[in-house]
Amino acid sequence: MIGKKARQQRGRVVAALDELRTRIGLAMGAARNARVEAELELATQELERAIVTVGSDRARGDPSLAPRPEDPVSDAVWQRLDQVRAAFGQEWADGPARLRSLVAASAPGAAGQPPGRWLGRVGTDSGLTAPGLWRIGSCAVDSSTDAEEFDSSTDAEEFDVAVPLLDESHLSISSAQGTRHAVDALVESLLMRVLSTFEPGAVRVHLWDIGQLTAVLPNFYPLSRTSAVTVHDPTRLVDLLDEFSGHIRRIHADAMQGGYPSLRAMREAKRRRIEPWRVAVLYGNGEELEPEQRRDLRRIASGALDAGISLILVDVPTVLGGSVETVSLRDEHSAFCSMTGADLVVRLDPSLPAAQVSAASGAIAKALVAKQGGPRGFTDLVPAELGQERSTDELRTPVGFDEGDPVEVVIGDATPHALIGGPSGSGKTNFLYALLGGMAARYSPDELALYLLDFKEGVSFAGLAPGRKDESWLPHARLIGVNVNTDREFGLALLRFLADELRHRSAAAKEHEVTTLAELRAADPHGSWPRIVAVIDEFQYLFAGRDTVTALATSLLEDIARRGRSQGIHLVLASQDVAGIEAFWGKPAVFEQCTLRIAMPKARRVLTETNQAAVTAPRWHAVVNHDSGVAHGNRLAHIPDASSPGVFARLQRSLWQRYASGHGSPRLFDGAVAPVLDESAAYAELAQATALVGQPRALVGQAIAVSDVAFGVELPRAPGRNLAVLGAAQWPAMSILDSAARSLARQFGQGDVEFLACCLVDSCAPAVARLTDQLQREGHKAELVYGDELGERLSSVHAGLSEDGARRVLLLYGVDAALPTLERKEPGTQSGLDVLRAVLKQGPARGVHVFGWWRSVARLKDTLGFGGTEDVGALAALDVQGSDLGPFCAGQVVHWSPRPGRALFFDRTTHSSPEVMIPYALPEENS
Repeated sequence: MIGKKARQQRGRVVAALDELRTRIGLAMGAARNARVEAELELATQELERAIVTVGSDRARGDPSLAPRPEDPVSDAVWQRLDQVRAAFGQEWADGPARLRSLVAASAPGAAGQPPGRWLGRVGTDSGLTAPGLWRIGSCAVDSSTDAEEFDSSTDAEEFDVAVPLLDESHLSISSAQGTRHAVDALVESLLMRVLSTFEPGAVRVHLWDIGQLTAVLPNFYPLSRTSAVTVHDPTRLVDLLDEFSGHIRRIHADAMQGGYPSLRAMREAKRRRIEPWRVAVLYGNGEELEPEQRRDLRRIASGALDAGISLILVDVPTVLGGSVETVSLRDEHSAFCSMTGADLVVRLDPSLPAAQVSAASGAIAKALVAKQGGPRGFTDLVPAELGQERSTDELRTPVGFDEGDPVEVVIGDATPHALIGGPSGSGKTNFLYALLGGMAARYSPDELALYLLDFKEGVSFAGLAPGRKDESWLPHARLIGVNVNTDREFGLALLRFLADELRHRSAAAKEHEVTTLAELRAADPHGSWPRIVAVIDEFQYLFAGRDTVTALATSLLEDIARRGRSQGIHLVLASQDVAGIEAFWGKPAVFEQCTLRIAMPKARRVLTETNQAAVTAPRWHAVVNHDSGVAHGNRLAHIPDASSPGVFARLQRSLWQRYASGHGSPRLFDGAVAPVLDESAAYAELAQATALVGQPRALVGQAIAVSDVAFGVELPRAPGRNLAVLGAAQWPAMSILDSAARSLARQFGQGDVEFLACCLVDSCAPAVARLTDQLQREGHKAELVYGDELGERLSSVHAGLSEDGARRVLLLYGVDAALPTLERKEPGTQSGLDVLRAVLKQGPARGVHVFGWWRSVARLKDTLGFGGTEDVGALAALDVQGSDLGPFCAGQVVHWSPRPGRALFFDRTTHSSPEVMIPYALPEENS
């Protein structure tokens, strides 16, 4: 309603001003034309009379040739002039009164009143609308005088003269010789009226004088220490023009994206001031600008008003496009002011007292500092009320401040993905916290879902998950990965998850016959379609090798970057240096989609090569650029401290208290901590004996995946369903066998499964004994067999294969250590090794499975014999090179190098290729 009234009022003002301008022009033009015609007729008649009655002698300098009022011809001419003046007087009769009324209505308060009523007072107008006119002086026209001259007589009717400025017009001022002081007074008065009308911070003034370094309007010096007034280097006009060009592009992009033709329209629609007005005063001193600068200035002028920029050009020899008012000084006290059809001669207002202007500037500066509250902090990024924004069209949040004004980051269709760069210690992590905090404070978890991954050796995001000291978590976070280090597969898993989600959303959009997330949300209002933001810190580690992981990650990332924007899936990729990522050489698609660029101080290759803003950026700042790193899109922002202890935690606790009841804690993947079997979701979901459906499954380790998924070996009564753990690493091998046995026991009732454990490595004996004791306490048959009894027990197991078909699991630790004993045989009997091979081959089909640990590839091959690799259907490889694993992985070329705490798992029945897993921690490691 306010916006509609403002537009109607502005329309009435503009219409009235145009009408009065037209009437003044017509009346004054008619008077001028009639006078010229009459004077020409008078001169002609006088010349004819002189020739006919006097002759040539009288024509030489005789004073009597001057027009004589008593002559009949002269009387007729002067009567005609009187008639013209009378007609002008009738036309103009109500002109001064209407102009006074118009200026009073269009220039309220400081915009049009005498200085004594406002000078020294701090403005309170919030800046929703601007006055249409700003007073510069007065004019008086009387029917008895020349219509083009002001008249100071008492008979003349005086009216105020005001010019449009903010949102309406530019102003071009040209001086006469010796009038620089009057020009400064005129500009100072105009600026003082503007600054005193609005609340501090609503207007920014930029001063540039080609002939002066600092002494430009010195009475404004107190304001130059704030963001209200900026004095620019006279040799760097190009920097000021680039700044304005970038501002215009940014404002136009924001306005057009919201469906608004201008900043004023957007301000009126949203009923709040979006950006401060900017007034640029350029003193050219009559010097010619460079051709390129003239072109830039004209381009800026054509789009500046719609972006909230007004230009005041003083003696700048160029012609601007768009709406421009012209004031040409005649002397120290008067000037021509252009009107439609005529030039008014304006008596300029007296200059304001210097001391009062300086004092008023100081008062505004003090109020501005008090309003901004000094340096801005993280709490200034947080809105007064949490979770009130909708992410239907975009995500928008301030991340820092530019001279007290918030600098926003926008993630949406126009800027779908972000690239953040900065060397170690430049504040990249702090920026991420500011970004995450700003978004989480504005959007609820139903509007925003976060997936956070940190590749470097650190715990940047660990505090966003519940911990021992703080039970709260960030409700928007669905996944938090820390200490990922060498687990590049986790980054690949995240990209696969995002690709799956992209396909899911695309299918839903197709079903509803829409194309974008906004349309999908409108078509399916009850669906859950939050915008997804995946933050991958130090993402270059994902592409560190020339292998399958890099190839797959590159392909997935390109697809998500290209198609994710329409379905509300956004990437935030952070890195110290993007220059050395070989996977993207010749493949610029990913970086081209990252139109939002954030450059920390000294960042390389994030902005364009010619954009060096990051080189000079001070500490705790960032260059925010929504135009793919091109210089005109730069905004330098001071980033408040968001990562110090307790700063982000206070916001997180507030969000947790608000949303935790409806949103569970995030999945935390910590690459430095071994998972615990008892805490695994897969272990908790294992069916008990009374509810067992399908085949039992032995869990062997945690998958590197977005969700809490475990790798397991299904144990149907089928050939080859045995497990071999391969490698010399003792604790991971023991962990795999331990978790396999305990998870399997969970699925059987008491007496339904029998475990036979044999430890042939002395250092493992205590752990094996604890496992058998635990299985016995749970009511299962569990027996610990000594090494010298292994051959005999294998024979009894083999002999019983055809009798009862009972489920048995043989847990063999260090099988290779028993080979010398098993290889011995008595004449006419099978060796223990032959029996073991028979159990491996024949046992699984009859419910007997071998879970064994061999410490070398060669010993496993010796155990299995020729063609025996088919008897081991599942393999967990530890500290073994991938080149040795081909025969056990269906003949594939295996890319694997040993990693501490990791294993390579392959199951012939479920895997197309081996996958990395994390063995569970042994019970004593967690006690």
